[in-house]
Amino acid sequence: MAEETPNRSPGGAAVLDKAPERVRKRSPRYKVLLHNDPVNSMEYVITTLRQVVPQLSEQDAMAVMLEAHNTGLGLVIVCDIEPAEFYCETLKSKGLTSSIEPED
Repeated sequence: MAEETPNRSPGGAAVLDKAPERVRKRSPRYKVLLHNDPVNSMEYVITTLRQVVPQLSEQDAMAVMLEAHNTGLGLVIVCDIEPAEFYCETLKSKGLTSSIEPED
């Protein structure tokens, strides 16, 4: 007599593991932008970026500064709205021009 196995659709267990009410929607992300700065020195901009956004390495901060210098805008970081507003306002308080916009 053959043993009976339950009839399961492919991936059925995975569906049961994630009930729809438990799936969390990702919060929208925002880009913090640095605008070209004809006033402050490149070194000041790099130092300020690293102070305000500690996760930026010296090389990352330099790349952001050069992107802003060459194209008019540099992407500093993409994050949730609260830290984005904090980074933007802190950069402004240190004399740099910054803005935020939703990530596409």
